[in-house]
Amino acid sequence: MTKTDHLGSQRHLFDIPREIVWMNCAYMSPLMTPAVAAGEEGIRRKAHPWSLSPPDFFSEPEATRALFGRLVNAPAEAVAIVPSASYGISVAAANTPVSAGQSIVLLEDQFPSNVYAWRRKAAESGGRVRTVTRSEASGANGATDWTSALVSAIDDDTAVVAAPNCLWTDGSLIDLEAVGEAARRHGAALVLDLTQSAGVMPFDVSAVQPDFAVAATYKWLLGPYSLGFLYAAPHRQSGRPLEEGWITRAGSRDFARLVDYQDDYEPGARRYDMGERSNFHLMPMATAALSQILDWGVDRIARTLGHRNRDIVERAAGLGFSAPPEEFRAPHFLGLRHVGGIPATLLDTLKDRNVYVSVRGDSIRVTPHLYNDDEDVERFFAALEAALV
Repeated sequence: MTKTDHLGSQRHLFDIPREIVWMNCAYMSPLMTPAVAAGEEGIRRKAHPWSLSPPDFFSEPEATRALFGRLVNAPAEAVAIVPSASYGISVAAANTPVSAGQSIVLLEDQFPSNVYAWRRKAAESGGRVRTVTRSEASGANGATDWTSALVSAIDDDTAVVAAPNCLWTDGSLIDLEAVGEAARRHGAALVLDLTQSAGVMPFDVSAVQPDFAVAATYKWLLGPYSLGFLYAAPHRQSGRPLEEGWITRAGSRDFARLVDYQDDYEPGARRYDMGERSNFHLMPMATAALSQILDWGVDRIARTLGHRNRDIVERAAGLGFSAPPEEFRAPHFLGLRHVGGIPATLLDTLKDRNVYVSVRGDSIRVTPHLYNDDEDVERFFAALEAALV
């Protein structure tokens, strides 16, 4: 990579002690110090409620909504503010028709937030869940080609395809443009959970054309817990929200007239906003994080992490580990499998050395971000070698 492509370590923006190796962003990201400062200032404002005026209930949420829209190439009007991925998926499920006998296509081992709502939907509608298995996606070379298997599972009886951009257990990649094209060809809705990819993999709603796409902020968006964003396509913006809050109604900016009840909502996807969306400390934290991500550039983040993870895969091979081939894995996300299996004591051994990763299924999930540097990688491998003794 050229210097222009490579962002370099951004550790100085995070409060991570030198002795800590946090390569676990897929579990939860640390907060940047500017985001922490923004949240602390928000708490101070709430401590002094006389400093808050009615316009403050709208200004920060609208700014943050627009920032997420820029991240996925969507107008602010297409973005709703939600508390979690499961909330956003529930909005999608409530507003996506499924008829008796139709299928809802999912992936095996998909994250539960994008599964349970669809199980309920199938049970209530007389539809059925069609789960694409890993064995269906396994290729002759040992790679897992989820994209081809998912596309093959979509037919004229498919009502919904619910998928991620990469699988949360090992980072296996799904080509969402190909899946989106197949869904449209068969008249199926596409509902995406981008929590493990938004902010670190380029995504364009105009290219993929999902009906709904949700992302929680506490992982790769480097934001706080209990906050997320839901994209709704233009033809999905007139549905029924989960909540009937006052702030999503037309005329809600005039606090003196709130008892003049309105049947109309604010324009676009705002009708799906959660109650108390104006959270005065979480919203500024998300604003700070999204602003920094946009300044770095998602494509540059992806290239930088892809380069680092490529080196980790090559080095891990010498210890008996393997990862999905590069064309079948997300650039920021590694699932390392070991020929002898994962030792039961591995996480404890690494933790004793202040090295943090996850184990999901039969993989070590290694997910660094820009706050990691070469020293972190060296310490990770030293700890990994000790765990294999």
